[in-house]
Amino acid sequence: MDFTPTEEQRTLRELAVEILDDLEGPELWKALAAAGVLGGMAETGLLATVLVLEEAGRRTAGIPLAATYAYGIGPIAAHGSSEQRERLLPGLSDGSAVATGAFPQRGGVTADGRGRLTGTVPLVPWLREAAYVLVPTADRRCWLVRVEDAGVEPVETTAPWAAGRLTLDATRAEPLGGEVTYADVLGRARTAFAGLQAGVCAGSLARAVEHTAAREQFGRPLATLQAVQLRAADAHMDIEAIRVTTYEAAWRYDEGLPAESHALTAAWWASEAGTRAVHAGQHLHGGIGADVEHPVHRHFLWGRQLDAYLGSAPELLAELGQFLAQEERTAEVGA
Repeated sequence: MDFTPTEEQRTLRELAVEILDDLEGPELWKALAAAGVLGGMAETGLLATVLVLEEAGRRTAGIPLAATYAYGIGPIAAHGSSEQRERLLPGLSDGSAVATGAFPQRGGVTADGRGRLTGTVPLVPWLREAAYVLVPTADRRCWLVRVEDAGVEPVETTAPWAAGRLTLDATRAEPLGGEVTYADVLGRARTAFAGLQAGVCAGSLARAVEHTAAREQFGRPLATLQAVQLRAADAHMDIEAIRVTTYEAAWRYDEGLPAESHALTAAWWASEAGTRAVHAGQHLHGGIGADVEHPVHRHFLWGRQLDAYLGSAPELLAELGQFLAQEERTAEVGA
């Protein structure tokens, strides 16, 4: 395994960093699209996408970058028909359209023989800004739905994700790939959002390091206290665990290797260790960390939201255990 970014991947990350440092909000989204970052993420692979998302998370950039790639650009490029790619990718790549997904599949949506979907998904991130939503059904197929054809109710969360409740009532949809598409989309999405979480946690720790280096107590910086150093070191190790497992999963997808268990591992680390890391970042700020107006509080809220969105750590660990047990049974039968 070699996670060293290629020249093309480094250039894409550096371009994204330059724009992320200068702009925010709608202007940031337009600038990233105009500079070719969205299209470049599809062309340079999932590892490059993770690198860009890590930088976006580090700055808690409130844009639908992860969702549009994970549930729009990536799946359509990989599994869409030539007609779907020609029709949908230009708008997603130039930022004029946003995509999101009703993942993971919880058995709440079904499809009839005419390709019409019925069911409800309680929370879909960025649904209120999306033009398309990728919806998995009980048979593990994926369907593209135009958001304007579905029912959308606002759902307010602590993260700026313009989330919504999706209601489908014999809603028209078009299929995207076959049954295998679901596992591939979910695994890649988990990897992408784990990359985002790595950045969120790294940004939180960077703020904590800056704060403890400048803040003094009893005539010495807080950063010189052993307890502070140990807490920061633990958070650093947690973030590195998220990062390396995410890089491995992304690399395996790019290389065409089996990666479903690796994506689950990355998601587990992002959920379990990510929660610890953003709590540490807030704790190291002392009472200031409880101020909802302080920037570190934004990292804390994002970290908790991503933990909830990826799935609780016990849930992900149980799914990983089931997957590994099934692999072992399959291997025994094959032998």
